[in-house]
Amino acid sequence: MKYRFESIPEGENEVIIRCREITPEIRQLLTHLQSSGQKLIGSKDGTQVVIQPRDILYIESVDGKTFVYTAMDVLRVEYTLIQLEERLNGVNFFRCSKSMILNIDKVTALKSLASNRIDATLQGGEHILISRTYASDFRKRLKGGTRHDP
Repeated sequence: MKYRFESIPEGENEVIIRCREITPEIRQLLTHLQSSGQKLIGSKDGTQVVIQPRDILYIESVDGKTFVYTAMDVLRVEYTLIQLEERLNGVNFFRCSKSMILNIDKVTALKSLASNRIDATLQGGEHILISRTYASDFRKRLKGGTRHDP
């Protein structure tokens, strides 16, 4: 892929992508561009913390409370999983069970399990199970499909 930069003296920055087809490389670029300004606010021990989506390993709902897991912390957020799915729509997040959203970019290994489930190993070695209900969509997503594909 070739690219070029053009300096403008004034006005708003603009990114134009010209392509014959949306390849995984271009999809990753789009995902990065769409997520660059998004941030979440979480709390830990009474302190509010800014969370960059790229730092999230996964998000889990436990007993009606939502937690964001990063490599260094577990933070509580005041969003439901549905709200977070909408908010992180342009980022590489995937609903992997009724109670969990996974950051696909943090997956380092996959293993197929019985009953059509998938064991996803994340950076840092943590394992997440992708339920059979979501496994087929996950495989499609890895092959370059989006959540909006039929």
